[in-house]
Amino acid sequence: MAKLSKKQKAITVDLVKLHGIDEAIGLARSGATSKFDETIEVALNLGVDPRHADQMVRGVVTLPKGTGKTVRVGVFARGAKAEEALAAGADVVGAEDLMETIQGGTIDFDRCIATPDMMGIVGRLGKVLGPKGLMPNPKLGTVTMNVAAAVEAAKGGQIEYRVEKAGIIHSGIGKASFPAEDLRANFDALVDAVVKAKPTGAKGKYVKKVAISSTMGAGIKVDTTEVAGA
Repeated sequence: MAKLSKKQKAITVDLVKLHGIDEAIGLARSGATSKFDETIEVALNLGVDPRHADQMVRGVVTLPKGTGKTVRVGVFARGAKAEEALAAGADVVGAEDLMETIQGGTIDFDRCIATPDMMGIVGRLGKVLGPKGLMPNPKLGTVTMNVAAAVEAAKGGQIEYRVEKAGIIHSGIGKASFPAEDLRANFDALVDAVVKAKPTGAKGKYVKKVAISSTMGAGIKVDTTEVAGA
């Protein structure tokens, strides 16, 4: 059994009881007492085995109330598309020069977008970008000719989610400073996207467990009967 931190031990919240969604969000917010603005995070335990291709759950969703984070976007593009990316707010834009910068150990972005013709270059960076979850993917809309829309989406609250080996999706849904109703709107958007992404190979109960926490706080269990599609 994992040891609880001093802060977790001091929490008076019942960590075994199942809470309603709004109640869990409120408890997570009230427990975020660090000097920095903690992120409110959601853990979704799904009834899938991602080792099987037909049970992988991955996609993107736009959180309607934003993430509360400043997202730096890197774009692989040339010419007019590079200018389009810069005009849309991309932080880093390049081609071979950007590849060399990354190979040199500098990755100065949180999301990576590429035009299709750049994938020959980006492919050489698979061992670097892949483990960090930064590899552009056409299924996620990050390999596209419409780089302006992709950059704006990344800056405007779009996040990627992906199930981990244990069948769990972890994702932030905003900051503790957000109003509770904004966190609820983001929670609903995330869960709705994950439910709609239910793979064909998933059998039995899909959303098995849900927990909400702050960055430094304990996980507060959510009653899955309140979770649409569970």
